[in-house]
Amino acid sequence: MSENRRAAVLGSPIAHSLSPVLHRAAYEKLGLAGWAYDRHEVDEAGLPGFFERLDATAGDRPWAGLSLTMPLKRAVIPLLDEISDTAVSVEAVNTVVFTDDGRRVGDNTDIPGMVAALRERGVERVAGAAVLGAGATASSALAALSRVCEGEVTAYVRSEARAAEMRQWGERLGVEVRTADWDDAAEAFRAPLVIATTPAGTTDVLAASVPDRPGALFDVLYDPWPTRLAAAWAERGGAVVSGLDLLVHQAVLQVELMTGRTPAPLATMREAGEAALASRAR
Repeated sequence: MSENRRAAVLGSPIAHSLSPVLHRAAYEKLGLAGWAYDRHEVDEAGLPGFFERLDATAGDRPWAGLSLTMPLKRAVIPLLDEISDTAVSVEAVNTVVFTDDGRRVGDNTDIPGMVAALRERGVERVAGAAVLGAGATASSALAALSRVCEGEVTAYVRSEARAAEMRQWGERLGVEVRTADWDDAAEAFRAPLVIATTPAGTTDVLAASVPDRPGALFDVLYDPWPTRLAAAWAERGGAVVSGLDLLVHQAVLQVELMTGRTPAPLATMREAGEAALASRAR
């Protein structure tokens, strides 16, 4: 592998992404002085053109890989030569690796990243779980739950269309999914594990409903942190897994895939992410 390589994160909007902070910290720790990692504002319409220009933009640093955020995780699939079984399971790619023979290989590190983040916080197996919200992140949550949940998953959603979608994902992923109306979302807190996949502010109103000694909460947000729900959960003695935990664990896997170096420096990457978030909060 070349001593000088290039990688980047693509998405829209992308200015907020912590990926450059995490990957650059990993490169420094691994002694990859010739590696660069940037961010590029790219939407669905611009993605094919970006791929067409890859060789021209490489310069003296051949492309090693790409990280993809919304709205590109499904749009990228037709541009790839191959995708992993994990990515196929949720029809979403968040990682592209460029092989030495010129192939573009897609993978999904969000799902194993979720599992690793849960395990780090002591959540190995649960009897049941609840998911707040629907959509791409919720489908990844179901895929992760297929590996750690032994019983039923209840998804709290706002519409029958979303409910049908979540049930379909459950069937596809081998997860028993029951759906419930968002108005009853506080009932989710009876589950031993709750995964909140909704946008910032959506679960704020639920914070007052957190019971004493709840199970575990996985809130996929990381900025601002803590969310009101996560703060209330911790105050009442529950275990909390943060969006930064997920971001770091999925980035660790991306670094390993792109560089071929294992293990990636988890602690160093987390410290860099925490410092960056602290700086934003000032």
